[in-house]
Amino acid sequence: MFIQTFVRKMSHNITSKLVNNADKAEKRLSELKSKLEQVKKFKVEEKIKELTQENETLLKKVEEAKLQLIKLETLNGKVQYPLPGKTTPVANNLNTPILEQPDVVKQTPAVKKEKKEKETAKKPKEKAAPTSTDIIDIRKLDLRIGKIIDVGKHPDADTLYVEKIDCGEENPRTVVSGLVNHVPIDEMRERIVMVLCNLKPVKMRGVTSEAMVMCASSPEKVEVLIPPNGAVPGDLVSCEGYPREPEPQLNPKKKIFETCAPDLKTNDDCVACYKDSALVVPGKGPVKAPTLKGVNVK
Repeated sequence: MFIQTFVRKMSHNITSKLVNNADKAEKRLSELKSKLEQVKKFKVEEKIKELTQENETLLKKVEEAKLQLIKLETLNGKVQYPLPGKTTPVANNLNTPILEQPDVVKQTPAVKKEKKEKETAKKPKEKAAPTSTDIIDIRKLDLRIGKIIDVGKHPDADTLYVEKIDCGEENPRTVVSGLVNHVPIDEMRERIVMVLCNLKPVKMRGVTSEAMVMCASSPEKVEVLIPPNGAVPGDLVSCEGYPREPEPQLNPKKKIFETCAPDLKTNDDCVACYKDSALVVPGKGPVKAPTLKGVNVK
């Protein structure tokens, strides 16, 4: 009897502990689930915040890139038109005008044309005087004295020299000349020459040429022009009657040198001339060819 009572009591105690432990475990599990949800929520919010900041940064970079593009296009002469219903931020950031689209067309092309014809009939046409920018002659050529400080044969062309020429600038210019068959390399070294300095740089068999050595040329012979005694690198070459107004760089489309070339010749005294006016280094003398007379200078 005592044993049965003891067993029942022990069984009851064990059952109570198991129930109690189960309750504790369930409570603990509930707490862990709650904390897990909080962590998940925190991580999601943190990621959303991170992505939002990243998007704002990217949008800012896109706007900056747009402004930079508009600025570059405007500097290159491309007119900017704002989209209807949108304002453009360019005016606040750039000192460049933005043309606004007109809301109303005030005159039709036909009316404008008729008005223009009437004005033309009333006023005789006046021929505009050419400005210095319209004139194409030797004044646009930047001719200077240079000194060949280094010369060698072109690595990929047997008839070309590659020279380094001191033109009185911070760095020497690289010049490619087709003179191998006309002038021995020893005669090219340390030579004083006349150089055309404002040609557009052009690659010749892979080497960029930044100027041109001027020569007297006939079908049979080519001679490098000789500057006057005392001429030094950087001296400017002038032509009487044509004040120097050299372009920073000749525009190939205008064909300025090609227009001048037929009138660049040596005279009977072997002096290089443009339309019979001598090419000279002021105060030092004319530029001459060694022997060639009445031939083109190029």
